[in-house]
Amino acid sequence: MTDRRALDPTILREYDIRGVVGETLTTDDVRAIGRAFGSILRDAGGKTAAVGYDGRLSSPDLEAALTEGLVACGIKVFRIGLGPSPMLYFATHKLKADAGLMITGSHNPPDYNGIKMTLQGRPFFGADIQELGRRAAAGDFVKGRGKAKKRKVINHYVKRLIDDYDGFDGLRVAWDPGNGAAGEVLERLVGTLPGEHWVINGDIDGTFPAHHPDPTVEENLTQLKELVAEKRCELGIGFDGDGDRIGVVDAKGRVLWGTSCWSYLPRRSWPNNLAHPSFRTSRRVACFSTRSNASAAGRCNGRPVIRT
Repeated sequence: MTDRRALDPTILREYDIRGVVGETLTTDDVRAIGRAFGSILRDAGGKTAAVGYDGRLSSPDLEAALTEGLVACGIKVFRIGLGPSPMLYFATHKLKADAGLMITGSHNPPDYNGIKMTLQGRPFFGADIQELGRRAAAGDFVKGRGKAKKRKVINHYVKRLIDDYDGFDGLRVAWDPGNGAAGEVLERLVGTLPGEHWVINGDIDGTFPAHHPDPTVEENLTQLKELVAEKRCELGIGFDGDGDRIGVVDAKGRVLWGTSCWSYLPRRSWPNNLAHPSFRTSRRVACFSTRSNASAAGRCNGRPVIRT
């Protein structure tokens, strides 16, 4: 392996690594990222990492390169396979791994891909990612002889989702995973949930033939709205490419944006306003500037905190 790898600075983003495959992000880059991250993990006293990947066509090759880089640092890698990003985070906890790395292009076009990372129970972002880039460029890698082992967690993950469900029994729900990585998990989930469920675009296809994999853009919810109307559903839920963001449609086909969904959470968590009197919320002006967010927190005895 080459000891030094200068990464394109545009892929070193604030919260993840992301670039155009074959242009700003290659398998050699990802292998070096694995070595740099593995070295940081080893320096922090970690020895294990869980690795997953989404349904993009480039993801299996990138996952293999990432695993190779981690193993070269002496890391034991749990390869959980194809699935949504939340399943990777679950696997990190379930397998008691010291880190988690997800190969995913998230809600971006098919030619993009990248890596989301956690380290010892916290997000790996900002200065961490910049340090990873510097370490790769310097070739400052820890050497070791790790190993990789496949570990399937999808059954455990679906069971945990089912165990946590405490909603209504008779809902009619439309689902659109958008040909993304949540497809298989969702199919298993709706087979167990109470109520009636309809799933479209459930086949995992990294070319995203139905629509762009970003449900926070209303035009990508067109098929979901149509399904809600056709089946007379009370609710429609769409997912992005790696299943960690959603778009929600009500029975009338209206989009429930993040602010509306957010304001419901305190009421669901503490419906009688009796618990957690010190509950605090961050109301970022750029994203959560509506009065409903502050009032929702207040109704649950919480205190909204404005951050600019």
